[in-house]
Amino acid sequence: MTSFSITLDGRAVDVTPGQTVLEAARKLGLDIPTLCYLERCGPLTSCLACVVKVDRNGAGRLVPACATRVQPGMRIESETSEVRDARRTALELLLSDHVGDCLSPCHRICPLGLNVPRMIRQVQAQRLDEAVRTLREAIALPAVLGRLCHHPCENGCRRGVCDSPTAIRDLERYVADTALRREPPSPEGTGFPRELRQEGHLFPKNRPGPDASSPRSTPPLPAAERASACPPSSGKSVAIVGAGPTGLTAAYHLLRDGHACTLFDRQAEPGGSLRAVDQTTLPRAVLEAETGLIASLGAQFKTATVLGRDVSLGDLERRFDAVLLAPGQLARDEIQALGLESTGTGIRIDVRTFQARAPKVFAAGSALKPIKQLIRAMSDGQEAARCLHEFLSRGEIRPATKPFSSVMGRLEREEIERVRSCGSPAARVEPAGGVEAGLTDAEAVREAQRCLHCDCRAAGDCKLQYYAERYGADPGRFSRQRRLFEQQARHAEVIFEPGKCILCGICVALTRQAGEPLGLTFVERGFDVRVAAPLDRPFADGLRQAAADCVKNCPTGALAFKESSPAGRGGEA
Repeated sequence: MTSFSITLDGRAVDVTPGQTVLEAARKLGLDIPTLCYLERCGPLTSCLACVVKVDRNGAGRLVPACATRVQPGMRIESETSEVRDARRTALELLLSDHVGDCLSPCHRICPLGLNVPRMIRQVQAQRLDEAVRTLREAIALPAVLGRLCHHPCENGCRRGVCDSPTAIRDLERYVADTALRREPPSPEGTGFPRELRQEGHLFPKNRPGPDASSPRSTPPLPAAERASACPPSSGKSVAIVGAGPTGLTAAYHLLRDGHACTLFDRQAEPGGSLRAVDQTTLPRAVLEAETGLIASLGAQFKTATVLGRDVSLGDLERRFDAVLLAPGQLARDEIQALGLESTGTGIRIDVRTFQARAPKVFAAGSALKPIKQLIRAMSDGQEAARCLHEFLSRGEIRPATKPFSSVMGRLEREEIERVRSCGSPAARVEPAGGVEAGLTDAEAVREAQRCLHCDCRAAGDCKLQYYAERYGADPGRFSRQRRLFEQQARHAEVIFEPGKCILCGICVALTRQAGEPLGLTFVERGFDVRVAAPLDRPFADGLRQAAADCVKNCPTGALAFKESSPAGRGGEA
């Protein structure tokens, strides 16, 4: 077979007759978006996200790369503004009829970005090691926050439209307390105080936590978790002034990025304003354990040290690669004494980067303006840590970006019962031992079963989400009356959500190739076309042999395994 060359983005590539432009692009390592293409199914040309511009004999036009055969003399452009605009439009048209959320409302609302549905699914399956990792990926002081957070996530919980929101904060505390109850498999420390490691809850009923005179426990992370939590040292160091919620959160994330952290605080013990909370609400042992976990990551604490008296800002700038000021509220004269500018409410910074006038100095938390909510103070510390990491590793700070998410929006009246059926019908679980005791194992599982799993099961592994973010697609550009939410769950292992289906045709082709007795097909016409089993048979009847193949290759998560199925339990739930 005689080969020839074509030009793709100014680069020559050898091809053979019958090959497609997409195949030629992949030979060069170019990532042309495809949603409806699977090599063994051939070109289906339903999404048109793979368009490129072909110039042959002086005539240029946009064509689908997956179906266009190469010809001698072709000159192809795959990344011009015209091509990108066309791809973005194709994605936006698909999103205009997309019924579902990539990220659940509770996930989007959480100021710390906790993947709430993932954690809840892990609790429901009692995969608590995974739940702990999910929780600690986002939150520095989860057992503290699980007691004190004003839980904005629950305000966005769709379960609240049906009856009562899922008890997200209680489940967060349950996971965090479960981790603290464990005896670390390490000779480096004694672990969480033995008297607090009770079966089912952290504290025995009607028994307060230890008082301030109790011996301090600073358990290290288990060796395996400590190794996975922190990368190799970056060689950079950060001085953090203030060991309250903002400073502790910043230290936690910076340490996990590989930067050394030393925290200076005027108090004798770390914790800041958290030490003023009564022990019935926040037992001292919980605070001690969680600050101890940060110490076990490598944090150094210099307590009873006052900035401006025991150490100067200039000295910290000389000794460390960066300084974060998080000492709480400062008076105007204190700010001026540090040589910094004041806004009247706090230190003046660049709100995009948390940088003060001196380039190595950052500030966050109540040092900028009064913050009453704990989670907001911690969110400030988390975002300041991100900026510091960028500054230390790249020398410049990129703007923060949010992960792309399609948003289903407000539920219509006729959708409420459909959505409610996605979770247990039980009422919200209240701890039998009282608020101080927290949820038992059985109570946590029952409450987790109430979650409606509003997030997409394919989030993070969805081609539509990935390319929509990559091309900056606007889901609301072509606004229209969306379809009603629907979930077909009669199949033993697979859930089908028609509102997420982009009619790519892959599952139709795969069931045909698998020799399904019924298979799947397109029914109706025009805007009403949909994928279904033929002859008005249930969807499950058309997907008996090719279910796993169809789920694996669905580009949007319209087909997904149930959490109760063997495949669903084996993957990320």
